[in-house]
Amino acid sequence: MQAMQAGLFLSSYGNFAVILERQFGWSKTALSAGYSLTRFESALLGPAQGWALDRFGTKLVMRIGVVMMSLGFFAFSQIQNGLHFAGALAFLAVGTSLSGFLSVTTAVVRWFERKRARALSVASMGFAFGGAMAPVVVFSLDRIGWRWTVGLSGIIVAVIGWPMSSVFDGNPVDRGQHVDGVNPDDVVLEGKAEGVSDVHLTARQAIKTRAFWMISLGHGFALLVVGSVMAHLSLYLTEEQGYSLQEASIVGGAIPLVQLLGMVLGGQLGDRVNKRLLASIAMAGHMVGLLLLTYATGPVMIWLFVPLHGLAWGIRGPLMQALRADYFGSTYFGQIMGFSSMIVMMGTVGGPLLAGVLADRTGSYQIGFTIIALVAGMGTVFFVLATPPNIAEVAQPDLVTTDS
Repeated sequence: MQAMQAGLFLSSYGNFAVILERQFGWSKTALSAGYSLTRFESALLGPAQGWALDRFGTKLVMRIGVVMMSLGFFAFSQIQNGLHFAGALAFLAVGTSLSGFLSVTTAVVRWFERKRARALSVASMGFAFGGAMAPVVVFSLDRIGWRWTVGLSGIIVAVIGWPMSSVFDGNPVDRGQHVDGVNPDDVVLEGKAEGVSDVHLTARQAIKTRAFWMISLGHGFALLVVGSVMAHLSLYLTEEQGYSLQEASIVGGAIPLVQLLGMVLGGQLGDRVNKRLLASIAMAGHMVGLLLLTYATGPVMIWLFVPLHGLAWGIRGPLMQALRADYFGSTYFGQIMGFSSMIVMMGTVGGPLLAGVLADRTGSYQIGFTIIALVAGMGTVFFVLATPPNIAEVAQPDLVTTDS
């Protein structure tokens, strides 16, 4: 599910932006606003989606998302002006949100605890695999045109996404199974990761903790870089580095391949090493990588950016969700993530917009990318401060659940 979203839309948006700019003459501000619109709408939907996931289950929510996403692609393939473009993106935003990251993550954390970081890393690999499809999408754009490529994407989502969403149904108790797939009576007790608690906080209780805000802000600062790169990398490489669109797509497609390695490392280390430490190191990788890209004087610096950004993204990404599930439990995870998305949104929306506006004003991405990189680096402090909450101070016995 995440591979389809990343390959067909999220990681390919920058390539679509190059073509739309050439065909319609739209500014970088308008194109980045389009991408930011999808992330803004998804964030606003977050609390309601989280409640629906916890109330109605993952399968129903994901199937609604599949329908919306498919319709969004069909509408996108027919756009003629900016209003049509915004409408199509609105459908895609809702569809990708309901059938994507939050829904998949909520399902995964219900099934894993001791191996949660590894499970989330494996699930996130779909996003990386999809991102690596960027050169294939560009090949299709060249051969059959962008309208046919987008329309075909809508068919792929409908045909594959609908039956696949049935996998995301229920929880271990409903299936007569156990968390981590192991009967707790047969497990030899071993140490848990920092902050893992048997108490499951409600969203209202989680919001009262410093950890909720620190993780959310750190996540948002990291996505300043991720969102900006996804929306503007192809434009930057084609306009300021002299790359062709196909060459730019190869650079963009290499990032998810490195990201896969980061996910493997993050999954293995995340269940053994302090997750906050790993996230802090990853933030430094985001910063240094983007600065190398911004001031690149040749291909060497650009290709140094690829492993730094890819590894940072791959290691850090799944740890964000693992930290939340460790600290707050899985019972109300959907709602907690939904409210957190309102804060994380500032990165996914603000990064692309800032980069696009400053590029239009100055004629270069240099100032925008530099500001984003330095701010992301400052975000390291949030993970340092994201220590486990004091459960006794925020939990009321009648509002929490505990593992049996």
